[in-house]
Amino acid sequence: MGEKAEVRGSSPKGALAQPLLEIYRLLLSRYGPQHWWPAEDPFEVVVGAILTQSTAWTNVERAIANLKGAGVLSPKALRRLSLDELARLIRPSGYHHAKAIKLKVFAEQLRRYGDDLGMLFALDIPQLRQELLSIHGIGEETADSIILYAARKPIFVVDAYTRRILRRLGLAPKSDSYSAFQALFADNLSAEEGLFNEYHALLVRHGKEVCRKAPQCQDCCLRSLCPY
Repeated sequence: MGEKAEVRGSSPKGALAQPLLEIYRLLLSRYGPQHWWPAEDPFEVVVGAILTQSTAWTNVERAIANLKGAGVLSPKALRRLSLDELARLIRPSGYHHAKAIKLKVFAEQLRRYGDDLGMLFALDIPQLRQELLSIHGIGEETADSIILYAARKPIFVVDAYTRRILRRLGLAPKSDSYSAFQALFADNLSAEEGLFNEYHALLVRHGKEVCRKAPQCQDCCLRSLCPY
């Protein structure tokens, strides 16, 4: 995972390539590699991506530990569980009934691929994204997290931290749409899974610890670039 820290091969593509790469270098120098996504296998990444909606990762870890403890962290096992039992196990993640439905729907969808994530992930990025977005409860951020961290394909994940940091740095696109923020990275950086993985993880780390809603500007490694 250490080689993800390199900016190797990330030749500039667009007008914002240099400032985006400088932000990446400064964040990486401050925090080091983040080793995302913390999971034992791709299916656990998928489950985590669904459970992390609207909650803190520590809550997701507790829910996943419950699933592992019950021996049900697999598509077949999730399908066998009753909805109430699954909801009970993932209660720490919040919105547990809604998320239980989402997990069951995903597990049912995976039946079409013989429960083989490899078959699903063999689709090219546009097809895979369309397939994921067709599944109940999977929106753009969740779909892209699955593509980047489970399928290990280069797509940039946009979240609230990304939007906040880019706005304060004066780099936000004119449109506030998810696709506009995503295009900012796709149009200016080389499409490298390792780079997109590490960059998103670093933005999350920085957004949680320093560039909060009430920013800790005195501790910010991006101060020299920030007009906020």
